[in-house]
Formats: sequence, structure tokens, C-alpha cells
Amino acid sequence: MAGPELAREADGHGIDVVFPDIARWAAGNTELPYVWTFESGRPGPHVAVQALTHGNEVCGAIALDLLLRDGVRPARGKLSFCFANVAAYHSWNPAAPFKSRFVDEDFNRVWGPAVLDGDRDSVELRRARELRRFYDTVDYLLDIHSMSDPCPPLMLAGARRKGADLALALGFPAHIVVDAGHAAGRRLRDYGCFDDPDDPRTALLIECGQHWTAESPAVALQASLRFLRHFGSAGADVLERYLDRREAPRPRVIEVTESVPIRSEAFSFVWPQDGSLAVVPSAGSLVARDGEREIRTPYDACALVMPMRRRARPGDTAVRMGRFVG
Repeated sequence: MAGPELAREADGHGIDVVFPDIARWAAGNTELPYVWTFESGRPGPHVAVQALTHGNEVCGAIALDLLLRDGVRPARGKLSFCFANVAAYHSWNPAAPFKSRFVDEDFNRVWGPAVLDGDRDSVELRRARELRRFYDTVDYLLDIHSMSDPCPPLMLAGARRKGADLALALGFPAHIVVDAGHAAGRRLRDYGCFDDPDDPRTALLIECGQHWTAESPAVALQASLRFLRHFGSAGADVLERYLDRREAPRPRVIEVTESVPIRSEAFSFVWPQDGSLAVVPSAGSLVARDGEREIRTPYDACALVMPMRRRARPGDTAVRMGRFVG
């Protein structure tokens, strides 16, 4: 079971964080394990922050553990904190850190009605079906993630205008990605009302940086506080204690126009990957080879979003190509 972990390295990555013992939050205060909901008694939306959609993405759990231990309560409306795929988190092993992403299947690929209402069974699907009624009550959801490789924080806002508008209103982090979802399955961010352009209920997914860096939990906490502040959910006391009030530059929006799948075992990047969000200046630049296939940029100033530099295999998304939009 995952508890305080002091391992210094996992599969080539340094581990600069302590994994919190979330067993203290197992009971919840709803009918759902690991789900905590607090009511202010004042009108307002139901705002939720979620951690552990993937079991090895610990930054959100660190942020939620801090806020719950501090006794944060909503100033208006309802406020929920949810630890999602706790089974995967409890399987954490620093000797095989990427295996605890999930137990049977990716929790963040099961959110289409055909899957949720179908006959398939898995640890993740059972948890998704259990949590479904909770998500159906949420007006605004922040789903906290992190990445396998070093990369600046990204807010994935979905394909609907309401997602980008909310991300811009938060003003954090510096890059907002507008994309249409994942070919391998529907993400929670795109579940039901969250993906309905005529419904105000909205979900955002934030990628806070590499899984186990000290910076990622700080990003998760700041994103959570800005999210709560935007909806009037956070009291002045918690903002005073934890919110970084330094002015941030207005975020830049990247519209993903193409997702590049891996088709062969012979995939490799040509364009240097230095751990940052690479921007390739010229259209037609060679960025990768996939067997005999050459992958080139479709336009100038092409952003290479979340390139998969580790464990790439056929069927995976190698990289998303995006352009900066106003």
C-alpha cells in the first residue's frame, strides 16, 4: 500500500516528493470511499478537485491531502475533494513506477456511455461506475494529472469554448491546450455534461509537470486554489496561507490540429527533445520517423505537445501538433 515513500530514484527519474498516506481519507463523508463533500449553506456551484485519476500521479494527492488536513471549507456552494483510482495508488512500487498508472485499464479512457453501461469489467470500471453519480452532481471539476517526462504545466481545456474560457479566466498555467480528446477512449474531462456546449458545467484537466518533481505538487496546489478562488469557493484565510499572488503572464492557447499515432516498433524522434514544450519554427521540418514514414510539421511555429519519449509502442500517441491561437 502506498504510504510515505522516500525512494530517491525510479526508473531513471528522481523522486523528490513524499507519497502521502491517504488511508486517513478512506471513509469519506459521503457514501463513496475517498470522496469528501462540504456544504457552505450559501448559494453557489458544486466545485470539485480530483487527484489520482492515475495511481502514480501523486502531485494532486499531495495538494488534496494538505487542503483536507488544513480543514478547508467552502465560502459558498459545495466543495468536494476526490481521490479517484486509489487501487492503483496503493500498488505504487518505486522499482516499477509506471506500472501503478492503473490496475487493469486506464481510468481516464472509460467515460463513454457504451463503456460505462456495457458488460466489460475491471478495477477501474468498477470505480468509475461507483463515482459516476458523484460526477453527475458536480458543476465544475478540476482533474489533476502529471506527466511521465519533464514538461511545462499544461491546462487541457477540451474542444468546447467553455473550457478554454474557464482556463483563461484562471490565468494559470502559462499554456492552455485545446484538443478533441483521446482516440483510445473518452476522458473524464469529456464525460457527459462537461462536453455539452449548451451546458455550463465544465471540467478541466491540468498536467502539472513530471510525476515526481517537487515543482508538480506546488503547481497542483496553485491551480486548485485559483480554481476555487474563481468560483468563490475558497475563503480568504486559505488563500492568504497558500496562494502565490505574483502576477502571471496571460496564458497562451495552443490548438491541437493533429495527433500522431505510432504505427511501428521503429519510431524515433529526430527533433531534439530537451524536456520543454518544443516549438518548431518552420513548416515541413522533420520531427520524427516511424519506420519508413516521415513525420513533419504542418505549419510554422508548430508546438510539439506532450511528446512520448518513453515506452513508446504501436498504438500510442507519439505527439500532438498544435498552433498558437489568439
